[in-house]
Amino acid sequence: MQMSRTTVDPSEISKFEAMAAEWWDLNGKFKPLHMLNPCRLDYITSQIAGEFDRDLKAADPFEGLRILDIGCGGGLLAEPMARLGADVVGADAAEGNIPVARVHAEQSGLDIDYRHTTAEAMAEAGEQFDVVLNMEVVEHVASPIDYLTACHDLLKPGGLHICSTINRNPKSFAMAIVGAEHIMRWLPKGTHEWSKFITPDELFDLLRQAGLEPVDRKGFVFNPIAWTWRLSDKDLSVNYVTASLRKA
Repeated sequence: MQMSRTTVDPSEISKFEAMAAEWWDLNGKFKPLHMLNPCRLDYITSQIAGEFDRDLKAADPFEGLRILDIGCGGGLLAEPMARLGADVVGADAAEGNIPVARVHAEQSGLDIDYRHTTAEAMAEAGEQFDVVLNMEVVEHVASPIDYLTACHDLLKPGGLHICSTINRNPKSFAMAIVGAEHIMRWLPKGTHEWSKFITPDELFDLLRQAGLEPVDRKGFVFNPIAWTWRLSDKDLSVNYVTASLRKA
C-alpha cells in the first residue's frame, strides 16, 4: 500500500495532542482562540456570503455548501458553520482532537463529519469542497507550499480558501511568543516557532504558487484595554487572514 505524502510535522502535532481536552475550556490553553473566534467568524461568514451570494439573515444561509475545516481542533469553527446550514467536514492530524470535537458536536445536536486525517490524504482521495477553512495551521506544517497545494486541490473550481496565520517581525515575536506564551501564559511555551511565521507577502506568493488567486487580506488586532479583537484593513503586523479563490 502506497503511503500518502504528508506535510504533517510530528513535533507540532504532539503539542496540540497534549492540549486536546481543553478545547472548550473558555479559560484554558485555547482561551486566545475563544477570544479571537467572534472576529474570525465575522470575516469567514462575510467572505462566504459575498462569494456565494448568501443572505446571512436567512435561515440556514450556507445550506448546500460543503465546507472543510482543516486543522479543526475541537470544532470552534466547524460548529458555527454547521449551525449556518453547511455540510461540514472537520479534519485534524492530531488524533486526540477528534473525540473531543465529536462529543461536543453530539452534545450540541450538530451533525459534523470529523476525521483524523490530513489535507494531502483527502486531496489524494479526490475530496472537494466549496470552502476550505485553513486557520492557524500553515505556520505548523513541514512544507507550507505542499500543504497549500493540497488545499487548492481540495477546492472545487470557484471555491473559496480562507487562511489565517501570524506575521514574522519583531512585534509578532513580542506579542505571539513573549506575550502569549511567557507573560500571559495563554499557551504553553514552545507552541509557536517564530521562524515558521509567514509574512503576508510571502503567503500571497505561496498561495499563487499553489494555484490560488488571493483576493483579500485583513489584520486581526487585539485591544488590550477593551480585551477584544477587531478586523483591520491596514494592521497586519501580527495576526492576519487571507481569502483566495481557485479559478480552475
